[in-house]
Amino acid sequence: MTKLVKVLAGSVWSTLAVVVIVSAIAVAAVVGGFGLRISGGLALYFVIWWILLFAVLPFGVRSQAEAGEVVRGSEPGAPALPALREKAIWTTLFASIVLVAVAAVFPLAGL
Repeated sequence: MTKLVKVLAGSVWSTLAVVVIVSAIAVAAVVGGFGLRISGGLALYFVIWWILLFAVLPFGVRSQAEAGEVVRGSEPGAPALPALREKAIWTTLFASIVLVAVAAVFPLAGL
């Protein structure tokens, strides 16, 4: 799965396509399967995606000092290779799963 994500994150356009397609599928699933409105599904997905992005950002990051390649004039603690496109795809996959789980819990909570 990790190799597939690396391949899909090969360019900005393929990353954007994956994010949009997976997000659309997840929102369509909660709208059709759990009766949320499109606006509610999108809003809930947006909040979940951003919260999970901040949870995923620190994974696998090595600082420039740890990598031994400190760019002159930059902070040694700055990431050497942040892999933001890969993290956007991982965040999208996790957010889609969380969205469906949250939407499934809504009827149980009386919402």
